[in-house]
Amino acid sequence: MGATDRDLINRAATVKEKAYSPYSGFPTGAAVECDDGAVFTGCSVENASAGLTVCAEAAAVSAAVAAGYRSFKRIAVSSDGAAYCLPCGACRQILHEFSPDMEVLASRADGRYVSYRLSELLPRAFARGAK
Repeated sequence: MGATDRDLINRAATVKEKAYSPYSGFPTGAAVECDDGAVFTGCSVENASAGLTVCAEAAAVSAAVAAGYRSFKRIAVSSDGAAYCLPCGACRQILHEFSPDMEVLASRADGRYVSYRLSELLPRAFARGAK
């Protein structure tokens, strides 16, 4: 049995505290759950050269891939903002590469969250084999 929604969101919120965000002041954390229930986390790591910044979602997926995983059930994203923290467009595409219809749990500072299918957030994504 995998993590509950709340467990996954709590793991994202915990790793968010380790984020390096001196430029935006917007730390984020993510926890991705694999098909077998394994969970990997990541946090945002900013850089003076903004293009080199790593989003929390990309960091979590990279950790999972490095451990041999390629298929995910869902991801939780956490921030300190008042709005629900949704993955950016680039991260949506990264997630789509592995699990086009995974669940995305987007939380906000007060702990509330919403759930979307990735396919809702990124319709007509670039896909392997598409022409």
